[in-house]
Amino acid sequence: MQIDIMEIVWVFVIGGIICIIGQILMDTTQLTAPRILVLFVVIGGVLGGLGLYEPIVHLAKNGATVPLPGFGYSLVRGALKGLESDGFLGILTGGIKETAAGISVALVFGYIIALCFNPKSKAK
Repeated sequence: MQIDIMEIVWVFVIGGIICIIGQILMDTTQLTAPRILVLFVVIGGVLGGLGLYEPIVHLAKNGATVPLPGFGYSLVRGALKGLESDGFLGILTGGIKETAAGISVALVFGYIIALCFNPKSKAK
């Protein structure tokens, strides 16, 4: 197995650019973090549906699929695959099938972290 240094560079550059855009939005706008997260997922879905996110994924691999736009891209890609294989019902189920592993991991690790720590509400 040979490691391609340029592939690693692109992963960090593209992933870093996505994170920088998110940080700039948080610092310079009135948008809350949840709204920015939703915005990123929607942008990834729209770019994926238009076929514009696929070249970024081929270039940056996990640098483009792990951040939130990658989740939106995966939802749309799954819906399109589902449409091809299962028709209209596939639109509804394909996105869930495509992202099921990531959703499951997030739920399991979120539960484990909740068991390990004792979160407290902020005093107002």
